[in-house]
Amino acid sequence: MTNQIIVRKIEVTEVEKLKEVGILTFTESFAHLNTESDMKQYLDKSFNNAQILSELENPESDFYFAEINGEVVGYLKLNYGKAQTEQKLQNSLEIERIYILAKFQGNRIGQLFFDKALEVANARKAEYLWLGVWEHNEGALRFYKRNGLEPFDKHVFWLGEDKQYDILMKMPLKAEQIS
Repeated sequence: MTNQIIVRKIEVTEVEKLKEVGILTFTESFAHLNTESDMKQYLDKSFNNAQILSELENPESDFYFAEINGEVVGYLKLNYGKAQTEQKLQNSLEIERIYILAKFQGNRIGQLFFDKALEVANARKAEYLWLGVWEHNEGALRFYKRNGLEPFDKHVFWLGEDKQYDILMKMPLKAEQIS
């Protein structure tokens, strides 16, 4: 029997769970490609309780957990308006994070999160869906291209003291999708 995957909005009271899943998924994804000191500096800055709470309380950001049998297996972060990490596209929705625990990757959770982002973008009548993805994250680049996003720019992403580059990708939303 297949386990049902539930995608649900994260409550502001779930700071600790989001912190735990955020640290674990980011570490699983990138620790082997970066120095321990850069990882520690980034995680301490981005995944402390005050930072997470401020992001959860931002009215222009939405967070979602994916759960299987009540176990959180990943999360999605969306931004619009001034919460977006770049202000290059008018009337757009940003996927800032799609992170899934390593042991649950390959179960279409990323696709469910992407579909949720499209649903939210369409509900908000956004003209574009966009994101930034690390230039060395080949799997994510392929996934987003398969889903219709195309590169349009890049920006700097600091991981500790390491200057890295994210490829910015966007997808125009069709008029019939947003009407």
